[in-house]
Amino acid sequence: MTASDLRALHHGRTVGDPLVLPGPWDADSARVLADAGFPALATPSAGVAASLGYEDGATPAAEMFAAVARIARAVSVPVSADIEAGYGLAPRELVERLLAAGAVGCNLEDTVDGVLVDARWQADRLAEVRAAAGDALFVNARVDTYVTGVPEGTDQEAETVRRALLYVAAGADCVYPIGAPAESLPRLAAAVPAPLNALARPDGPGPRRLGELGAGRVTFGPGLQRRAMAALREFADGLRGA
Repeated sequence: MTASDLRALHHGRTVGDPLVLPGPWDADSARVLADAGFPALATPSAGVAASLGYEDGATPAAEMFAAVARIARAVSVPVSADIEAGYGLAPRELVERLLAAGAVGCNLEDTVDGVLVDARWQADRLAEVRAAAGDALFVNARVDTYVTGVPEGTDQEAETVRRALLYVAAGADCVYPIGAPAESLPRLAAAVPAPLNALARPDGPGPRRLGELGAGRVTFGPGLQRRAMAALREFADGLRGA
């Protein structure tokens, strides 16, 4: 499967029917999700980190790419990889490692070491990634204004839109304002000329509702991995009491 296949899945969707991309954290979970009929998958960096024994954000680049490769090898559907802020790799090397791992898409976030980076700097980086990848990668630009925060006195929604427009102009295929409140999604979707990725949370609106609010794509972050671990914990507690 190619980036073109993944790109096509994002377009021509009706309101309330977003592309739902569950997040596998290893090869076995990827097989389960692909066998369930999902047309593409999106790895969560935090879920993969947990499966490898690391805190979120602490996975060495080599181990993350190796995990992505195992996941991509296990399924026949397109796989997009969450590669955080890119591990300090130059754009060309980053693209080469993604493609070598079998990924046809990626998330790139605009937080480095807990700090929201300059939007124009991030846009330039995205443009370099796009130039190095051509059409071989579907680039999902994560906007961290709601999770990292914005400077005091800055309008959060306006800054999200500003960043999103810069990233789309730089070549991003999709924009991911992670953590954006549901009530902001219609305005964000109307302002940004690219599919909008929304994060589905256990206590928030489901994928269909997020689609009705403007999301063209819905992902879950590490939610599925954490839910699986909670089920295992409950099972283990039951065994102790059996």
